[in-house]
Amino acid sequence: MTRLPLVVLAALLLAPSTAFAQVKIGVINSMTGPQAPIGENLTNGIKLAEEDLKAKGISVQLVWEDDTGKPQVGLSAMDKLATRDRVAGVVGAYTSAVTNAVAKKAEEYKVPLVNPVASKEEITRQGYKYVFRVSATTGDYASILLDMATTLGKPKTIAILSENTDFGVSGAKSAKAYAEKKGIKVVFEEAYSPGSPDYRSTLVKVKGSNPDIMFMVSYVADAITLMRQSRELQLTPMAFLGAGAGFSTAQFASEKNISNSVFSSTQWTPDVSWKGSKAFGDRYQKRFGKEPTYHAANAYTAMMIMGEVASKAAGDREKVAAGLRAGNWDGLFGPVKFEDFDGYQNQNKHQMLVEQVQDGKYATVWPPALQSGKPIWPFPGWK
Repeated sequence: MTRLPLVVLAALLLAPSTAFAQVKIGVINSMTGPQAPIGENLTNGIKLAEEDLKAKGISVQLVWEDDTGKPQVGLSAMDKLATRDRVAGVVGAYTSAVTNAVAKKAEEYKVPLVNPVASKEEITRQGYKYVFRVSATTGDYASILLDMATTLGKPKTIAILSENTDFGVSGAKSAKAYAEKKGIKVVFEEAYSPGSPDYRSTLVKVKGSNPDIMFMVSYVADAITLMRQSRELQLTPMAFLGAGAGFSTAQFASEKNISNSVFSSTQWTPDVSWKGSKAFGDRYQKRFGKEPTYHAANAYTAMMIMGEVASKAAGDREKVAAGLRAGNWDGLFGPVKFEDFDGYQNQNKHQMLVEQVQDGKYATVWPPALQSGKPIWPFPGWK
């Protein structure tokens, strides 16, 4: 029998205790269903984070759950992850409706939940101790756009059009409150049922109200339909303002005849000056053959934080939650720290951006200190 040298034998014996312990982390995301196009961005961002965690010596076993965009499916996923899979924590979900439901369940199970992107304000305003949010909220989506609009122009009136979902209603409520604060009169407000092929009757009423600016909260399919039909009806406000989501996707930007000059609030862009943003954008483009949306960067950041904290805590849920509360991070998403403020709990104070579609591509146009291009204002009309 071959005898191993004592030095080699000692190294082998020590290896297991010096390596990072593998941790099991759940992922809840919209991988099928109507929100799957954006869910794909979250999935891809998480996959890149998994690779970078491994490069740091952190081994994570991801347990994927598809919520299909439905809260009830998300609840079942959280039940499974918490009790059967015994995960150390969960990253997810995408939509505000699913996340709001899942957050309550995470709190009941005392399973740390890091939400990448759902923006409904109430998600982190319910006194939860185990729910953490990387992204900004719907209030931030509205304020960055209206601050820009009142700086670039002098809008006196606004029309608010949103889908009748948790995300849409929260976004519209925030926009209305902030518009009134800025002295902008709301001349039209309506929540529509998502997924309709025809919004012309609503848009005719919007046109009749003659708003200076139009604020919309929609996922991607409806964002495209609304803009196509706005073009048909020759709606020409000073600016079309989209609250992230469907207005911040490559699919929307590629529709050049209807997306040009549309503004969208966003959490991240590849050309923002935060550390590692450009490299992440280039890497994503090379790997997946398309530009990343902010959803990918948010999900990457959420998984990197969860992976590092859960590994350090050896998967202990209480220690994971404590580590999330105590930590701070800085990278392609800018500074991240979970804090309690203004009625929020474990909420990151994130700097929002505004991007604008210019000839089929997004340019970061606001705030001025972080812009990569100049905003086109007012809306130049339809081509």
